[in-house]
Parts: sequence; C-alpha cells; structure tokens
Amino acid sequence: GNNIGPDGASKLAAALEKNATLTSLYLGDNKIGDEGASKLAAALEINTTLTSLDLRGNKIGDEDASKLAAALEKNSTLTALALGNNSIGDDGASKLAAALE
Repeated sequence: GNNIGPDGASKLAAALEKNATLTSLYLGDNKIGDEGASKLAAALEINTTLTSLDLRGNKIGDEDASKLAAALEKNSTLTALALGNNSIGDDGASKLAAALE
C-alpha cells in the first residue's frame, strides 16, 4: 500500500465520479478507513466504468461495509470487490450479501 489514507481516498472518490475510462483500481493496504470507504461508496453509486475494486486491508468496518452494500445495489458495472483483512463483522457481511442477491 501507499498509505493514501482517508483524504487521498476522498480525492480518488471525487475523480471516480467523473471517470469514464478506469476499469480497475487497487487500493489495498492504504489505511483509507471508514471515512475513505464512505466516500468511495458514494462514488460507486455514480461511476459506470469501474469493474474491479480492491479494498483489502483498509480497516473498513460494518458501517461502511453497509454503505458499500447500498452502493452495490445501484452500481451495475462493478463485478469484483475485494474486502479481505478489514474489520467487517456479521452485520456488514449480511448487508453485503443481501446487496448481491
């Protein structure tokens, strides 16, 4: 990772809202935390080109896993989302699973 943190993730999220070409983004082990994940979730609701997003090892918890789940319900292009090594518990996992049904 590059330790972009929540501020860097917020800036990337703003760019993703306007992006028309990027299809894959690896942000593993960047300490984006819940704040960064929340911003990325909002961007996923708008973005129509990203097909793969790797958020492994970013200290994402249940609350923002739920926000990602809500974004997945609106996003029809993302086909791969990696969330390993985060702090997602049963509640966040349940909401993610429901969004994928």
